[in-house]
Amino acid sequence: MTSQLMLLSPGPLASIQDLGRFGYRRFGVPQSGVLHPDLARVANTLAENSEDIAVIEFFLTGPSFRLEKGIVRLAFAGDFTVELTRGRAKRTLRSWRTLTLEAGDTLQLGPVMSGKVGYVAVAGGFDLPSVMGSCATYMRGGFGGVSGSRLLPNTILPIAQEDLGDRPDRLLPRSPRSENLGLIPTSEDDLPTIIRVILGPQEEYFTDVALNDFLTGTYTVSRESDRMGSRLEGPILAHHPEKKPEIISDGIVPGAIQVPGNGAPIVLLMDGPTVGGYPKIATVITADLGKFAAMTPGNRLGFAAVTPYAAETILRAQRAELEDLLASIVSLELRNGVNIQAMYKTCLVSGVVDAFERPK
Repeated sequence: MTSQLMLLSPGPLASIQDLGRFGYRRFGVPQSGVLHPDLARVANTLAENSEDIAVIEFFLTGPSFRLEKGIVRLAFAGDFTVELTRGRAKRTLRSWRTLTLEAGDTLQLGPVMSGKVGYVAVAGGFDLPSVMGSCATYMRGGFGGVSGSRLLPNTILPIAQEDLGDRPDRLLPRSPRSENLGLIPTSEDDLPTIIRVILGPQEEYFTDVALNDFLTGTYTVSRESDRMGSRLEGPILAHHPEKKPEIISDGIVPGAIQVPGNGAPIVLLMDGPTVGGYPKIATVITADLGKFAAMTPGNRLGFAAVTPYAAETILRAQRAELEDLLASIVSLELRNGVNIQAMYKTCLVSGVVDAFERPK
């Protein structure tokens, strides 16, 4: 039986994304793809997919779904709750797990409580065409994903058939590593989040004072932020008097920090342009780019410069830690000697919400 999953409400800006579209920047095609790759990898690993399978990326407000027919398993990564309605019974779960839906089930995902992004993967993936080697939605270009557009209400999402067999649902156990996975930590003393950068490639276009202000000042993510980039509010960066605030357009990568003539930095993200004519004071390192992209308007941050060698070392360590975290995923069929899958079904039938997985 072909399963049909309806997206009832997508939230502000939900789209289909994968790890990105590579090899086409010379033609003016941006990378696109998920803003937070590590969270997307968690969702796909929970769903037992390969890491490059397309997922739903959503912002701030969680989407809602109804399974029209068939059986589907969804996986959730990000800091939000999941409310399942089956018949007259409701159950609220935390994310970082999978959930197998039966025909008639509805889901409402809660608001993102840390950072701004959340991810939903489906076991087997979505049945979508690849455009230039990727299913990532590039809305400005009108291609990828579902008709090259943000997801719309009452959209039937095409799902590749996946025989779930008797495989149980899966869970990423709660731990400081899982719950702070690239998300914005809270701090009682309200210290800004530190984002590490490599200076350049045009740092000589700025005064020594501007470079010092950039590395010692505190910035705030402005409301002018989207998948293309985020404008920052904070110290104004003066261009060197012997240089112009513009350059001959050259290549740009996600994480590049442009500074136009007004001196206000812009951090470019996955849908950012492939070339640009403003000097770039620095580039966010790969290991910190997802964390920055998950920041919401009003979040405070500061920058710290590292060497390219240090950036590579940090990234290798981060990826090793993620692999260890993914290896800790457990089956819900049996945990601590308890048949959780049976308990779960019993609670749904009775309408009882057990404390085992209730968000704390």
